[in-house]
Amino acid sequence: MNVKVFVLLALLIFVSCQKDILKDPEQNELTLDIPSYFPTPRYKFEQNRLTRNGFELGRKLFYDPILSADSSISCGTCHAQVHAFADHNQSVSTGVFGRIGTRNALPTFNLIFAPFFHWDGGINHIEMQPTAPLLNHDEMDISMAEALRRLRNHPEYPGLFKKVFGTSEISARDFLYALTQFQGAIISANSKYDRYLQGKAQLTADELAGLKLFEKHCATCHSGALQTDYAFRSNGLEWNGKEEGRYHITLDSADFQKFRTPSLRNVTLTRPYMHDGRFNSLQAVLDHYADLGKNKPAPPFTDPKLKNGLPLSEDDKEKIITFLHTLSDFSLLANPMYSEPKAK
Repeated sequence: MNVKVFVLLALLIFVSCQKDILKDPEQNELTLDIPSYFPTPRYKFEQNRLTRNGFELGRKLFYDPILSADSSISCGTCHAQVHAFADHNQSVSTGVFGRIGTRNALPTFNLIFAPFFHWDGGINHIEMQPTAPLLNHDEMDISMAEALRRLRNHPEYPGLFKKVFGTSEISARDFLYALTQFQGAIISANSKYDRYLQGKAQLTADELAGLKLFEKHCATCHSGALQTDYAFRSNGLEWNGKEEGRYHITLDSADFQKFRTPSLRNVTLTRPYMHDGRFNSLQAVLDHYADLGKNKPAPPFTDPKLKNGLPLSEDDKEKIITFLHTLSDFSLLANPMYSEPKAK
């Protein structure tokens, strides 16, 4: 079946049983509907109360190109809902003035569970996460002072901020609070695998076989309900001459070429893969791990667990990929609550 046709059919099926992840969506105060088998959120909105108005303000900011230097891109440009909030088919993202970055854009869902953000973990708090792309020369390239100036001079934003925070004086804190309310409320928890864990769906024989292989070969790093341990590892990739990984943050030579383990939720929807998007298919990813230390030498900085690669047959790879498809949450792609607000 054509991939585009498959995705369209899946969207039609899953939108009909779409789950509203925000409880009491008509009330101003909101709570998130999080499965019991998910980890405890690290960010609990304790100082930044999650409200309908705050969520909507954050959503407007997320999709507004006013926050980029040339007003050409928004957060939603590189984190597109239709691609599970990733930059699908872009090895590395394009920023303002057509500048080309150095990293593949990670998807922005389930952020409230993360202890670190970005490939190198340079940000360790969700409220500060937006500052990295805002300030980055190759991404949005705008200072906080200029972003706030634009918002304060906007005909709508002062009133919207007053409605949420009680003051039209738009501060950096309230700006980041609003973005966090929207991004923190993007929860992906409605895949076939979730329904399997909840006893609402059955996996096929091939999917179950793939799950067992995944647990044997992949779950050391891609562990738990979110399929990540958030650790930093070098997974045997040849250095591209640009990205130094965690070393860029710590300046510890032991961290050279270490990158954060990404979640594999929605992985079939968020290609290409790796920090620089060098692999365009899951087959290529599994080929890399199977060949490592055998048909190609492992770089000296490779994690010891991966130096000898993974003993995967072609049938093993096929079944693992079949299982990975069960991690796709098609309702996330179609949920209107996360979509770009319609122009008034």
